[in-house]
This record gives sequence, C-alpha cells and structure tokens, in this order.
Amino acid sequence: MRDFRWPPPPDGGPRTYGPGPSGPRTGRPALPEPETEVIATPHGVELERLITGSGEPTTVFAHGIAHGIATTRPLGSGVAGRKVFFQFRGHGRSAVPAGPWGYPDLARDLRAVADLTGAGRAVGMSLGAGALARLLTDSPQRFDRAVFFLPSAFDTARPASARQRVADLVTAVNDSDVSGVAELIAAETPVPVRNTPAAWAYLRTRIDQLLRDGLAAELVDLADAVPVPDPAALAAVTARVLVIGCAGDDLHPTETAERLAAAIPGAALYVYSRPGVLWNQRTDLRQRVSGFLNEPT
Repeated sequence: MRDFRWPPPPDGGPRTYGPGPSGPRTGRPALPEPETEVIATPHGVELERLITGSGEPTTVFAHGIAHGIATTRPLGSGVAGRKVFFQFRGHGRSAVPAGPWGYPDLARDLRAVADLTGAGRAVGMSLGAGALARLLTDSPQRFDRAVFFLPSAFDTARPASARQRVADLVTAVNDSDVSGVAELIAAETPVPVRNTPAAWAYLRTRIDQLLRDGLAAELVDLADAVPVPDPAALAAVTARVLVIGCAGDDLHPTETAERLAAAIPGAALYVYSRPGVLWNQRTDLRQRVSGFLNEPT
C-alpha cells in the first residue's frame, strides 16, 4: 500500500505519492448534520438530543463510547415511529458533570431521555448496551422491547485493550492531534474497506466531530466499570429482547453477548460471523433491528 498523508483531499480519498489514480472518486457532497437540541433532565445533566420520525411507538437509541448520534442513526433507519437519539454525558454538546462516572450515571442519562419522550423501546450499542442493561436491573419493566448491539461489557469490565484505546483517543482529541485521532479512528474500519471513499468520508466526519466537540477525560475510567455486577438482577426483565454479537471483535467479545442473552428470560441471540458489521452487513443489520422492533405484538 502506498504511503498517504493527512488530511485527505476534498474528494474524500487519501493523498498518495507516486503514480496512481488522482481524480475524484465520488461527486456526492457530505450531508449536513441534523439540528439537535440540548435538553435539561431531572437529574441535572443537560444532554444533546435529536428526534426524527413521528407517531408510535417511540424508540430511544444509546451510542457507544466516543461515538454519538451519527453512529446510532443507521440502526434506526427502518424502525417505525418516532426515534430519539442522544449523546451521553461527556460526548457532543452534552454536559460534563464532575466525575468519576459509572454505569448507574449512564443509565440515569438514558432513563431521563426515555422518560422525557415516552419511549417504550430502546436500542443500546456497545457502551449504550451496558447502560441499557444497568437501567433494566433497576427498572425491569421500563421497556417492552430492547435491542443490545455489540455489548462491550456486562458482568465484567471491558478488555484492557479497550481502556487503552479510549485513553489514547481522549488524549489525542484533547491535544488536537489530528493525525493521532485519524490513526485511532481508522483502526475501527475493516482492512478491506479502509482506503475506500466511504471509509475516508467516515474518517473525516468522525475527526471533525471529535475535534469540534471534544471528549471528557472521565470516559477513560468507564472502561474499568462493570455494568451489571450480578447477572441475576436481569431475571425480572419483562421486555422482548434481541442481543446481537459478532465473532472476532476483540472490543465486543462474543462471550459478553452470550452471557447477556442468557441472563434475560426469553432473549434472542444472533451472532455475526465476522467483525465490521456496520460496514459489511449494514443492510442485514438494519433489517434485523427494524424487523424485531416493528413486528406486531
């Protein structure tokens, strides 16, 4: 692979040295970001929120660590009714209250957004899946349907490699180290798509968002936190539940998804065969999530 330098040219691909194609690979402009709002919550933490769609039911979406509204929206593209996306504390335009933080705090953020919008269904991705699990230990009847996508932690903390990655990303973002941020974000994409226009467009968008909004240092300690110390606490959950895992993903171990599904009565489990689901199985993932949530009662 030829060397490249950051930033990429306006067409979204890498700047390369030596001979090779140099024309634009896509003429499609980037879509503008949707307008969000910052809302007050009963527990005193202001949170950034976006509402799309209309009608019933209402579904709330909770993102992963160092991600946000943009990365959870694809999960809701086929979901009927009103969809509520938000940023956890320390992300985007949401507040940064004094730390340390734990999963009870994240569950409080999620519960507040759900209560303020009357959401009866929830989708949690990675960190958001842990927050959703913690919420259900305290309020097992809060939702009638729930989807856990790539849970990163459940009854144990995240892998040590995950903590180091979060720490490195927080440092790079707060130091405005564009190259460092780019390298860490690029590692999230599967190797086969890493130098495609789509991957470079994703990289540019993530870098712009992270350097604009920043990341709270308190997020690093969340990597050591355990969402649900006692899995038996989920035995009272009444929601219909779908847990989605992925083989070969070191940051989201298959075993975590399996243990979570086993702890919730009647939960369905689906495991993709290779990592990079949002890149190589996006259509199937959307259909799987929307099919589960849209299925008549």
